[in-house]
Amino acid sequence: MFTYPFSAIVGMEKAKLALLCNAVNPQIGGVLLKGDKGTGKSTLVRALAKILPKIEIVADCPFNCNPRNPLEMCDGCYKRYESGEELPVVERKMKLVDMPLSVTIDRLVGSINVEKFLKEGVRALQPGISAEANRGILYIDEVNLLDDYIADCLLDAAAMGWNIIEREGVSFKHTSRFILVGSMNPEEGELRPQILDRFGLYVDIKAPDNPEERVEIIKRVEMFHAIQKVSVRNTRNLISI
Repeated sequence: MFTYPFSAIVGMEKAKLALLCNAVNPQIGGVLLKGDKGTGKSTLVRALAKILPKIEIVADCPFNCNPRNPLEMCDGCYKRYESGEELPVVERKMKLVDMPLSVTIDRLVGSINVEKFLKEGVRALQPGISAEANRGILYIDEVNLLDDYIADCLLDAAAMGWNIIEREGVSFKHTSRFILVGSMNPEEGELRPQILDRFGLYVDIKAPDNPEERVEIIKRVEMFHAIQKVSVRNTRNLISI
């Protein structure tokens, strides 16, 4: 999948700065991008993930724990760390997780792995979106259309930095520290003030009015599509060989 380069995006300097500040310090509280459809909000967020450095995670942990910091470990990894076990480490790219508007609370926070329970009789956890996005980027497009209860649970976990799973007699917690980015189109309704206050930064995005900027945008997009075609052609030639 080809992603439009972050450095090729014309304008939107305040939005770029807000995203980069949150990438350096996620404790700022996330970014809300507000703008009309087609202003490049989603393109900007997806481009951000490509320029961020790789991170180290515990190789066999589904919660993306930090192997170098016990304060950023789930209950399972912390027990292994306390016992003196050397945690396996793997390096991977920064992950961007898109949260659908139809997400359920079990999909968000995690639930019991029913398949493993039925086959093996073991109460294992099925990680949710909070685990997938841990130490990555969680992007919510059209956040103003998100269910209020889901939004409250998500923002509470982001504020505390921990996600607590209480399911069927199983109690487990893991870190939930991600770069929170939301976008919305004001034509589709406003965001509740209680949720709006939870975002650290708010940026209003507008389409450029300058004709020179519009021309430059078209030139860069056409160049990007031309590079895409060449890359796809070369890849297919290599596969056929």
